Amino acid sequence: MQNSVFLAKLIGPILVLVAVGALVNRKSMDALAREILGSPVLLSLLGVLDFAVGLAIVLTHNLWVADWRVIITLLGWLLIVRGAVRVLIPDQVKGFATKVLKNKTAVCVALGVTLALGLVLSYFGYAR
Repeated sequence: MQNSVFLAKLIGPILVLVAVGALVNRKSMDALAREILGSPVLLSLLGVLDFAVGLAIVLTHNLWVADWRVIITLLGWLLIVRGAVRVLIPDQVKGFATKVLKNKTAVCVALGVTLALGLVLSYFGYAR
């Protein structure tokens, strides 16, 4: 449980910061996303980083339990998959991400989910 609380304290505020920052600075974040998608080196590097962070989370927190801690495990596995996909099939990632960025509703929903996850993890990490 101590490991779960530590990871919630670490991941929760990061997700809140990223979501709020992206929602408040939508034009800048859209430009940043397009810049990343236009650079194979950045996309690949971020893929390796995602994979490494996800693997670190899963290696230290692979808990499949019916409570809030499973969120951390799921995030770890999602990061592993996202990192692998970015490295293995970058052209498909670029095409898919470009389509998603054009859909403002999808972007807002994704950022809303990110914010909610960050708030939930922050609550269980700090307030509970």
